[in-house]
Amino acid sequence: MDILSHGLWGAITFGRRSRPSFWLAFVLGLAPDLLSFGILYLAVALGMAERPDFSHGTPPESSLPQYVHDLYNVTHSLISFLAVFFVVWALRKRPVWELGAWGLHVLVDVPTHSSSFFPTPVFWPLFSWKFDGWQWMNPAILIPNYVLLALCYAWFVSQSVRAGNSRRPKTLR
Repeated sequence: MDILSHGLWGAITFGRRSRPSFWLAFVLGLAPDLLSFGILYLAVALGMAERPDFSHGTPPESSLPQYVHDLYNVTHSLISFLAVFFVVWALRKRPVWELGAWGLHVLVDVPTHSSSFFPTPVFWPLFSWKFDGWQWMNPAILIPNYVLLALCYAWFVSQSVRAGNSRRPKTLR
């Protein structure tokens, strides 16, 4: 799935409690991709790596630096997510539900990544199994994703407006 959709799904699912909660869940929904491919693009911007050539579709995975693969394994694993979730819970003495946006990112990537380009290592480092899913760029995946996001956010905004109106004091007539 595209990175923006990950952030939006994470925010609408785990960040509806407050504005800071929304933005934290949004960023955590982006985090798995930012911490793997984002590092690569930062290195490209700093002149420390070559920009991958996506002009003819997805480039061969072998053309990307090994650190991208290593970071992708860590950030796209439910095992890594659960370890961090429970460590943070233990340290804070309460669950940080916005972290669920990271777990959702991994779960959504499993069926929306094909084996042709970065299939999701959902059980890394315990197992190397990866599901051969459908590419998220496929219109049959992409269009319903955007439609569902639009519907969810329309509902969310309408509920927020309704809740805001019910809290306002009645004006004298």
